[in-house]
Amino acid sequence: MARIAGVDLPRRKAIAFALPYIFGIGHRNALTICKRAGVPETKKVDELTDVEVKAIRDTIEADFRVEGDLRRDIQANIKRLMDLGCYRGLRHRKGLPVNGQRTHTNARTRKGPRKGMARRK
Repeated sequence: MARIAGVDLPRRKAIAFALPYIFGIGHRNALTICKRAGVPETKKVDELTDVEVKAIRDTIEADFRVEGDLRRDIQANIKRLMDLGCYRGLRHRKGLPVNGQRTHTNARTRKGPRKGMARRK
């Protein structure tokens, strides 16, 4: 099993489809990594040699920000917006949608479950 950037990649998948299991790498970046490392993207993860795994690992470390570092940067950016007090920061602070979506009927993911109306007796 190949362990890259702290993530165990699925064994039976092609490397181009296994690399997106790493946070910060999508399908397009996975193809780029395979090309730069000189690994055919159709090769399965359990067929990779140690040299190929090392080449992939070195390519990711050199050119991409993934997993913990990327999560830390995203959180720092959100915290910066909240500290500035700009509109997007206020929306993050209140737990509401940030990018202009409507909130009258939707946005349940950000707002949480519905709060029922208090009934009269």
